[in-house]
Amino acid sequence: QLQLVESGGGLVQPGGSLRLSCAASGFTLDAYAIGWFRQAPGKEREGISCISRSGRTTNYADSVKGRFTISRDNARNMVYLQINGLKVEDTAVYSCAAVKTLPRVCGLEGPYDYWGQGTQVTVSS
Repeated sequence: QLQLVESGGGLVQPGGSLRLSCAASGFTLDAYAIGWFRQAPGKEREGISCISRSGRTTNYADSVKGRFTISRDNARNMVYLQINGLKVEDTAVYSCAAVKTLPRVCGLEGPYDYWGQGTQVTVSS
């Protein structure tokens, strides 16, 4: 069974950092582009970052550019999202998603085929 599981969320003060992880099971990640999405209460889901199969291509939403860094370790079947300089408006459920693509392609819009359940990130003082 193909599964994505996120971890690493939590409560953090403004200006703090978190490292989110996305673990894949039931399939090997190296054939898939991975996207990170977030959804805040009352708002639409937002694509915030993605990474191509090899990791050579990354994209970021303007709202997170310069603060978030996506990376992947295909040997470990893991994708990471390093979040620095957290703001209150970053509070949301963060989810990862996977889609089979050409090697150097990833998109913030999707579509994506497989989704994790999400991990809550709360930024508050």
